[in-house]
Amino acid sequence: MIYLGADHRGFYLKEKIKEYLDSKKISYQDLGNFQFEENDDYPDWARKVALAVQKKPQKDTGFLICGSGLGMNIVANKFKGVRAGLVFSGYLAKRGKEEDNLNVFVLAGDLTDENTAFRIVEEALSSKFSQEKKYQRRVRKIKQIEKENFK
Repeated sequence: MIYLGADHRGFYLKEKIKEYLDSKKISYQDLGNFQFEENDDYPDWARKVALAVQKKPQKDTGFLICGSGLGMNIVANKFKGVRAGLVFSGYLAKRGKEEDNLNVFVLAGDLTDENTAFRIVEEALSSKFSQEKKYQRRVRKIKQIEKENFK
């Protein structure tokens, strides 16, 4: 499943991404915010998406959007099994999936135009984690760090 979440600064870009996914007949679940709410807080939406992805981190994908992307990225990475990355291009989304096995892609609503967002979504969903030993080794090390720090 694909999960979407955005605060007020990412709300309109999230709505454009939903239109894009609908046009491609790709299923998703919008976890909020469901309306523009100027005083909402990004941790609320990042938490919802991270918790959803955390249930099936090898299968599910999340997209989070706030103004800079930084806040959402911080929150999402507080959840064991979630590997979130702030991406500004299709290239970074592809590299993030192939090399780091990202399962949450964070976009900066203030800096990302809709065509770039569509490319990010496309690359994130079409790319696969590499079978190269060095990338597998690195992700194993990330998991070990999680094991040590998420008690």
